[in-house]
Amino acid sequence: EEPHGAAPVDFLQELPSCQSARRRRGGTQERRPALLGTAGSRGAAARAMLQETGELADRPAREHPKCMAEKRRTRDSQQADTEQLSRWKKWRRTSSKSLKKALSEVKGLSSYLVLWRHDIRSIEGKFGTGIQSYFSFLRFLVLLNFIIFILVFSFVTLPTIISKYGIFNSTIAYISPKNIENICTIYEPSGNKGLVYFYTYLKDLLSGTGFLEVTSLFYGYYSIDAVWISIMRYNLPLAYLLATFAYLALSLLWIIKRSVEGFKHNLVHDADPFQSYCNKVFAGWDFCITDPNAARLKHHSLQYELQTDLQEEKLKQKIAERSMEEKLRIYSLRIFINIIVIAILSGCFYSIYRVTVFSQENSNDIDNANSQINLLVQYLPSIVITLANFIGPLIFSFLIRFEDYTPAFEIKLTLLRCVFVRLANIGVLLFSLWSQISNCGSDKCKPCGYNYKLYPCWESDVGQEMYKLMIFDFIVILAVALFLDFPRKLLVNHCSCKLVQWFGDKEFEISDNVLEIIYGQTICWIGTFFSPLLPAIATIKYFIIFYVKKIVLIHTRKPAARPIRASSSNFFFLVVLLIGLLLAFIPLGVSIARIPSSKACGPFRNFNTSWEVIPDTILQFPTGLQRILFGMASEAFAVPFFVILCIILFYVIALARAHKRVVEQLREQLVLESRDKMFLIRKITEAQR
Repeated sequence: EEPHGAAPVDFLQELPSCQSARRRRGGTQERRPALLGTAGSRGAAARAMLQETGELADRPAREHPKCMAEKRRTRDSQQADTEQLSRWKKWRRTSSKSLKKALSEVKGLSSYLVLWRHDIRSIEGKFGTGIQSYFSFLRFLVLLNFIIFILVFSFVTLPTIISKYGIFNSTIAYISPKNIENICTIYEPSGNKGLVYFYTYLKDLLSGTGFLEVTSLFYGYYSIDAVWISIMRYNLPLAYLLATFAYLALSLLWIIKRSVEGFKHNLVHDADPFQSYCNKVFAGWDFCITDPNAARLKHHSLQYELQTDLQEEKLKQKIAERSMEEKLRIYSLRIFINIIVIAILSGCFYSIYRVTVFSQENSNDIDNANSQINLLVQYLPSIVITLANFIGPLIFSFLIRFEDYTPAFEIKLTLLRCVFVRLANIGVLLFSLWSQISNCGSDKCKPCGYNYKLYPCWESDVGQEMYKLMIFDFIVILAVALFLDFPRKLLVNHCSCKLVQWFGDKEFEISDNVLEIIYGQTICWIGTFFSPLLPAIATIKYFIIFYVKKIVLIHTRKPAARPIRASSSNFFFLVVLLIGLLLAFIPLGVSIARIPSSKACGPFRNFNTSWEVIPDTILQFPTGLQRILFGMASEAFAVPFFVILCIILFYVIALARAHKRVVEQLREQLVLESRDKMFLIRKITEAQR
């Protein structure tokens, strides 16, 4: 008779997973090493089980995966064990439990303080997680802009206001400009004097000129070199520059932190087509939906996703079977369409450049009697940029149909082009302004280094352009909601005309709305250096937009027939937002390090560029600290630091590849376990027969 352990071992050798492992090893291993490996794996599993049991014993009874009767017995045994402990250990355990309970209660109460918690949950219940992700993203931008406003206001605006009004025995220190011609220090803001009509105030409010130009909203207000509060000297130029670096670093770190989780979900979701199919079939339903219409739309969206997957598989098969003539025809057509796209983008960029130059040269040459024309001329760049942002995506959506891409790639490419046209328009506007500021024809820039006649305080002028873009974008969003969405809804509901019914309710396109607010956020990041209170305006703007979009969604729009998953949409939103932030680094870096600062206004009047305040401050440090800082900025430190970073990067890449292989092995193991189960079921069925 065989030993009791031999028969199970022979039986386990017949499992599909064991046979696959034997084939993977090449079949050269003998049975005994396999048995040792099996015993070793059983020992490792036993050790892991004991460790997990020990961790579970330390948890409260209610967290154990047991029925209520066993939980009560576990609780009684834990209380009996507690009675045998010393007073010190009893006090520590009681204190730990009380602290955990207090923290959980505080966390539960703090959840009620989350901004728009009830509104976002109701939107999620009616329209699903895809649209909910847009409103959550909008809430994130409100909080981000509010924190940026608190940061800039605390370190830049508040010390300036305190010093100008003499609060806390504070005084202002002015340093006379050195080696600067007097003509460069003349700056006379166009403030309103005498009798002023109401429409003049309205024009100033829309354009940022007049009474707003001399307020703390713009760069020219902060013409202070230092603030003395009692005996403490506050270096305002250094604080101004460091606050700029701080809000950019804060935005970057916060966006990266939020995007990591979305990247993990996106990586897992796109890893395997079969897994994506299983997710749609078995886990695709959104259980947050309570509205019948939203449920019906979710059914249609799941059906559309499955149809899209099948269509993509057919297209992949069709692509694989294409002949050389078909490939040549499609590639030629794509090249031709991309040439058209480049021509459209070039036309938009050239129009923005010419309009900006015209606006800057003629906005101050029109009499006050024609204030409406003056306001229109000042807003010409904003109008042209808005038209380009509206017309460009429509043309791109029409042209993409002829390029014969898969549906998923069509969406990504269209969105990529829309992102580029929106963000690049801002860059072209700034380039046009810099070309005017640095236009040194006929020795215009010789005394000051910039066009001081047209731009005595060029930073405030750039801030006014960013302010006008922000205000005009807000006006357009409100106008579209009031004069397009609501009249269209009324016509659809009360007019039986076939043409009106064919148009129907407009869909709530998540991607278009996200690009809309990311465009405004990029303007805010760029403009905060030139207009320190612009984050406060952005906070109020997004706060109002939340309620406007909510009303528009509930009363005038319907969810898109081609929705995007919440996890992938959150990651996409943050990636596009990160692109906007990286774009903001370029104009800010050029403005701080390359363009000469204004000599007639601002905290950097006594520096050639804004960056020079950093080395000037370092020169005031002790000699030893100066050597350390300048050594860190030298090539002798930069080259080894770069080499170390490369080594760390290679290590992280190798680690990621190793993790990827482990994930693939675990997936194979899951497949083999399912085969083992089928094998065992078949054996049991045969034994029963």
